[in-house]
Amino acid sequence: MTLYRRWPDVRSLVGDLMTREWVGVATGAMPERRVGTDARTLLVDGLVAGVAAFRDHPLFRKIVDVDPELLLPYVLDRRGASQEALLKLLADGLREGHADGSVRPGHPERQARSLLLVVQSFTLSLRTMTDEDDPDLDSAAFLGELRTLLERTLTP
Repeated sequence: MTLYRRWPDVRSLVGDLMTREWVGVATGAMPERRVGTDARTLLVDGLVAGVAAFRDHPLFRKIVDVDPELLLPYVLDRRGASQEALLKLLADGLREGHADGSVRPGHPERQARSLLLVVQSFTLSLRTMTDEDDPDLDSAAFLGELRTLLERTLTP
């Protein structure tokens, strides 16, 4: 009874839970600012670590295994609260990269949306492309490719 005072249905509850968990995973994956480290390095490190962390997160794995349709609206129809929070985090990091010269100039919100499209694809679809028995096609190899894609995309 108490749950339904705050959430009208289970989907709303799960949506809020996903937002809390996903934002926590993303912010937890972002490395701390280190002296001598540019914003691009922090962004790339954080995004690659974030993809790995999302893929290992128990709630994400459960949803993908049991009810993947729950994620479809956020992939096909609309942005959710967690995506909005991630876009803000990315745009802020990109602005820092523009300021320190480590990220190529561009529209930060468009760049953030493009980055999110890439990392969402790796997060949601990576298991369809990997072969964990082949070190050239395992998850680690693809995370290395993601790192290369991000570096090349963001380098001025």
